[in-house]
Amino acid sequence: MALLIFSLVFLALICFLFLYCFRNKHGSPKSFPIVGMMPELLLNVHRVYDWHTETLDRCRCTFLVKGLWFGNMNTMVTCDPANIHYIMTSNFNNFPKGSEYKQMFDFLGDGIFNSNSDLWKKQRRATYEFVKKQQFHNFLSKTTRDKVENGLIRVLDHVTDLGSTVDLEDVFQRFMFDSTCILFIGNDPRCLSVEFPEVRFSKALDEVVEAIFYRHVWPLSFIKLMRFLNIGQEKKYKKAWRVLDDIIATIIRRRRKELKEGSASEIGKDGVDLITSYITEEKPTGLECDDKFLRDTVLNMMLAGRDTTSAALTWFIWLVSKHPTVENKIIEELESIIVPPEETKKRRLFNADEVKNLVYLHGALCETLRLYPPVPFQHKDTVEADVLPSGHRVDPNMRILFNLYSMGRMNSIWGEDCYEFKPERWINKHGRIKHEPSYKFLSFNAGPRTCLGREVAFIQMKMVASDMVYNYRFRVSEETPVVPSLSILLHTKNGLMTRVSSRWD
Repeated sequence: MALLIFSLVFLALICFLFLYCFRNKHGSPKSFPIVGMMPELLLNVHRVYDWHTETLDRCRCTFLVKGLWFGNMNTMVTCDPANIHYIMTSNFNNFPKGSEYKQMFDFLGDGIFNSNSDLWKKQRRATYEFVKKQQFHNFLSKTTRDKVENGLIRVLDHVTDLGSTVDLEDVFQRFMFDSTCILFIGNDPRCLSVEFPEVRFSKALDEVVEAIFYRHVWPLSFIKLMRFLNIGQEKKYKKAWRVLDDIIATIIRRRRKELKEGSASEIGKDGVDLITSYITEEKPTGLECDDKFLRDTVLNMMLAGRDTTSAALTWFIWLVSKHPTVENKIIEELESIIVPPEETKKRRLFNADEVKNLVYLHGALCETLRLYPPVPFQHKDTVEADVLPSGHRVDPNMRILFNLYSMGRMNSIWGEDCYEFKPERWINKHGRIKHEPSYKFLSFNAGPRTCLGREVAFIQMKMVASDMVYNYRFRVSEETPVVPSLSILLHTKNGLMTRVSSRWD
């Protein structure tokens, strides 16, 4: 098996020479005997998002990636809104996440992102019941405000006083890690501080999602070989998974003990964090809340809470720093809500109620998510053979991949100015927020799997974004390129190295 795999890889490398001479510049990538399109994919893996975008643009938003023969790697890649609406809504039951998805994301266990059918419905219902509570929303607003004031602002003031460069992506990840821990496990790890302590959980999570990206590139047999030999990305994956399990197991044991002894921390006494709510309620919506269920739930929520919002804030600050006109309009909108007006032109923090209805800020955040979706792609499996609205046939067990990054860069979807950062795109002629259908703007998913945390994410993003833009100026280092990393989450490859200065001092 090993000899066969390495022979195929060697053959793919030989095909690179032919690829330069014979690649198709007007359609789908060149497919070779035995190795399929693997040569061009491997040649472009370092820029896979842009390669997909260029190919989808040539192929009218849908094309078939042909993998190794007998490797079961054929994948239908699409960013066609009609196809996405059909798969996510019209014929939802024929396109589950499937067993292959669960194998790729096996570290998530039976959590809400991995599950299907009845288990998924029960978890979704339980999560919905939790996040819709007014008590939770009050807790969310208070937690975000406290973490901004006592964490984010202190760190930014510190680096401002030093005149040093700071990685804002790291700052946002620390901010969201602390906030997510408070909301879901009732504990503040305080990793957002001027000491910038090492966070084992975050480091392990980064290594896991990077390894999963490469699982989308290599044949399953090659991944199994690496796992068996305990080498490469699979070795890092296994070690990181063990770290995550150990940390979460400790958290669950401590919370159960605190609740039993009545010694829960101040954060958890109200029972508004997720894990406390699940432990204290008797089988919420029919779920068995054993340690395995709690482990899977916590890990799924930590992944969603820490990485998606921190990635969105990173790209938002980068885009705003490059577009001073947008920055000035956000500041003008913020000044318009300050009462009395003479309080403007000095430091100020905004609460959730003040910023929730801001139109231009909302547009700027949506425009960031359109161009740089935190989850740049997702995939589905096919149960029964079908024909998509685009006319492409999909066979049973065929993987379908949605490319959200490419969708935001399609002229046919967003117009000739699709590459431009234009918050006005999200404002209608009446000056209100313009609604775009979810199958066109897929950052919060669509259909029955629409993200339950959309409102939570916008509350956090608006509070952080308004406080940062209003009170600070950001100058991103030109020495460190800001490009996407190779991951299932759209982080930057080199961080967002930035000099911060106070706007009002």
